[in-house]
Amino acid sequence: MNQVVYSEDHDLSRVNRLDELKEMVRMCSRCGLRAGCSGAVFGEGNPGAAVMLIGEGPGAEEDRMGRPFVGKAGQLLDKILGSVGMERFTDTFIANVVKCRPPGNRVPRTEETERCLPWLYRQIELISPQIIVLLGSTALQNLISPDARITKMRGEWLVSKSGIMIMPTYHPAALLRDTGKKRPVWEDFRKVRDEYQKVNAF
Repeated sequence: MNQVVYSEDHDLSRVNRLDELKEMVRMCSRCGLRAGCSGAVFGEGNPGAAVMLIGEGPGAEEDRMGRPFVGKAGQLLDKILGSVGMERFTDTFIANVVKCRPPGNRVPRTEETERCLPWLYRQIELISPQIIVLLGSTALQNLISPDARITKMRGEWLVSKSGIMIMPTYHPAALLRDTGKKRPVWEDFRKVRDEYQKVNAF
């Protein structure tokens, strides 16, 4: 999570405002995803949030509205946050590994994530969260290790080199397919809530 150079044309370490970064993302066409979607979905929430949630990429509803996690999975995420006393616009900032919708909601390809990840890295640096929740395999494998498995690593705290606490858990969309995953995710978010309360206590 330390890479900030997006390309030979953009040294993102010089971008010091989230709104400036958002405008650059809006104009991005570095991979083929941009041509097949309505527009880039930058992310939303509290720009000074202690907790950052990172998912895979926009779906059809997110692409249509230009906002992350607004479809059925997003509505479930809001309920999960509410169940542990958190709220997306106050307590979190939500983003994705890729900013543009992959066709048919397929998993983004390696060349697509490689083009897009520097935007996310700079978002993380500008927001400076103390906790990151990785929602699903794509986020886990792109930010931790390509060999990481969400089934083995969910619910266990990781720590980045910069000291950010990282909690991998299932993507809300997985809960819609398998309701048995709901309780584990709720338990994971309780851990996040407890850590968040420690952070806010100081």
